[in-house]
Amino acid sequence: MTTLYFETSDEDDLRKTGFSKDGKHQNPQIYLGLLVSIGGDAIGCDIFEGNIYEGHTLVPFIERISNKFNLVKPIVVADAGLLSNDNIRLLEHNGYKYILGARPKNESDTIRRQILQNKSGNDEYRIIAKNNHTRLIMAYSDKRAAKDAHNRNRGLQRLEKQIKSGKLNKSSINNKGYNKYLKMQGDVVVSIDYEKFEADRNWDGIKGYITNTTLSASQIIDNYKQLWHIEKAFRMSKTDLRIRPIYHRLAGRIEAHICISFTAYKILKELERLLKKDKASFSVTKAAELTQNMYQITAVMPATKKKQTILLKMTTEQTQLAKIIAENC
Repeated sequence: MTTLYFETSDEDDLRKTGFSKDGKHQNPQIYLGLLVSIGGDAIGCDIFEGNIYEGHTLVPFIERISNKFNLVKPIVVADAGLLSNDNIRLLEHNGYKYILGARPKNESDTIRRQILQNKSGNDEYRIIAKNNHTRLIMAYSDKRAAKDAHNRNRGLQRLEKQIKSGKLNKSSINNKGYNKYLKMQGDVVVSIDYEKFEADRNWDGIKGYITNTTLSASQIIDNYKQLWHIEKAFRMSKTDLRIRPIYHRLAGRIEAHICISFTAYKILKELERLLKKDKASFSVTKAAELTQNMYQITAVMPATKKKQTILLKMTTEQTQLAKIIAENC
């Protein structure tokens, strides 16, 4: 799910103000749901009112798409943003299996101790039973640990710089990002809790997954890794395909706008597949740029009076692109 805002201040039955993932909380918006397969190929999309709670859209969206394409109940794969007791109960109540990103630090003291006392080796995993039907899959990666440590140290340096400049006050103490390391000394002095900072070092490189499936741990991790295709799909739609800004007001026109963008995304993904298959020397983004100055003329031959289409002179990359498209159309 993602949000799409409108360049207006007026609300209606569909366009509502709500929690905006783009930070445009003052603009009315809609929710866009996108379902993709492994590899990022779009299966279907749907839109919802902009003020609806994201967790309440998941099951209705999956059921609509499943009925449309006659799909059996799929396994739901989602990031930690969907991880709430209400959402999990909703999935289980409707008979869905799921793989969700976990928040290991939010687990019970007993499970947190199990995670830290028996940390797995590089690219290995451990299975911890949460209850009779739910498992917690814990994986560790040296590469992820190095990245976590780098990001945390960079966040600490930024906090230290802000404290030196006197930019932080009591309102800065919250759980947003690395502000969680801030604490109050007395009534007015903001400082850094270095003990809390060092304690987080124990969690570097740890990634968790919660599931009620019977899949193996490696299958769970491999399937969860496919989530990046969703992020890429939304990034391509919002930037490459310019799904925004949206100026439409009528629901039918909004749906048509989304439909055109969805179709364009399908075409872009097919082009990406063809470029990969033919081992093209350029990306799909570059291919889109190449088409901006590819021209052809239609001429009528004087002798035969027949029309003939002639491509004007192209670069090596443009020629390669034209050949790939021609051979696969």
